Amino acid sequence: MVSYRDRLSQLPDDFLLQILSWLPTKDVLVTSLLSKRWRFLWTLVPRLNYDLRLHDNTCPRFSQFVDRSLLLHKAPTLESLNIKIGSICFTAEKDVGVWVRIGVDRFVRELSVSYCSGEEPIRLPKCLFTCSTLAVLKLENITLEDASCYVCFQSLKTLHLLDVKYLDDQSLPRIISSCSSLEDLVVQRCPGDNVKVVTVTAPSLITLSLHKSSQAFEGDDDGFLIDAPKLKRVDIEDYWGGFCYIENMPEVVEANVDVIYKNTEKLLGSITSVKRLALCLITSDAAYPAGTIFSQLVHLELCTCAPRWWDLLTRLIEDSPKLRVLKLRQKHIRRAPSPRASWKQPALPKCLLFHLETFKWELYEGSQKQKEVATFILKHAIRLKTAIISPKPTSTLLEKHEMLKDLSSSPRGSSTCELLFD
Repeated sequence: MVSYRDRLSQLPDDFLLQILSWLPTKDVLVTSLLSKRWRFLWTLVPRLNYDLRLHDNTCPRFSQFVDRSLLLHKAPTLESLNIKIGSICFTAEKDVGVWVRIGVDRFVRELSVSYCSGEEPIRLPKCLFTCSTLAVLKLENITLEDASCYVCFQSLKTLHLLDVKYLDDQSLPRIISSCSSLEDLVVQRCPGDNVKVVTVTAPSLITLSLHKSSQAFEGDDDGFLIDAPKLKRVDIEDYWGGFCYIENMPEVVEANVDVIYKNTEKLLGSITSVKRLALCLITSDAAYPAGTIFSQLVHLELCTCAPRWWDLLTRLIEDSPKLRVLKLRQKHIRRAPSPRASWKQPALPKCLLFHLETFKWELYEGSQKQKEVATFILKHAIRLKTAIISPKPTSTLLEKHEMLKDLSSSPRGSSTCELLFD
């Protein structure tokens, strides 16, 4: 009987190398013990993954292992070099610097370096900033203060900068402008990053994520400026105020906007081409300009954590004539008690009369306001196929029974609608 190891050894080298590429490099090296054929196969693996988070207590020894394996590596091109360090390592900056230099010398195409969160960020060698082969660069808890000098990433298509420290406000725009082919950008800000306004000017950008979640950001002078005419997908999360101004974003088809800005008219008024929209705002009055129509919107997810969220829902279903999927969910702790003001039901929107097919409500509580909204949609969505109600996990069995009874007995505009309690 042919053993599993023998059957595996019969596969061609190219196929084996693809399999080994997705394993931690430490495990890949173990395969050298299988047979003579496997002894040096690992040296040709094009993707190297070093996760020092799994070896916090043996940092010096593991660093020596990384040094040795990189020096013995013989693949003509290093497709990917992934380095993760999960705790304080006193030689981390020096070690990572050596490993990145080796990667640059080996024409690395994808580089990811993540240093332990909460510690002082580490520097990377200057040779990285002119690496012409890099297509993907992902950095976490790294300082790019040295990137104030000449930067040129002529092949870079993906750039992720998480908790990165810059020299000043101009550093990030300078880096972005050096990436003439950039298509995917993620920026997660952190306290002490030396930036007030994140400016993104990128003619070729397709996907953009901008996050700012720390309460260390205070005041209205922290924000984002975006000029990306080819952008298709945008994700903006800012839980501590500020602003986001859009200069040019006419082709967006998917957006997630989760902010506490007092006015989002400029932001939402710039993405009327969107087809899928996830939204969490603190206001409905200044959400977007009066007269705005989301003529392409077919999928809407609205957070119910803000006061008077139902007023924003009313505006959106009136201004989204092609809406087919509506999802309601409380993503965050409710920011303020719900006011007792009554909900003004809208005139019958076109989306309810002609298009809405799926209605889903997660973390449903069965309050009077929620019941009004749910019964209105069930009554007037005449093409509705599925309505899914998911009560809050903390709801008692009796409360769930009352919710089920109330909604099941409410009139339905669609005779084919299936009401499900999840």
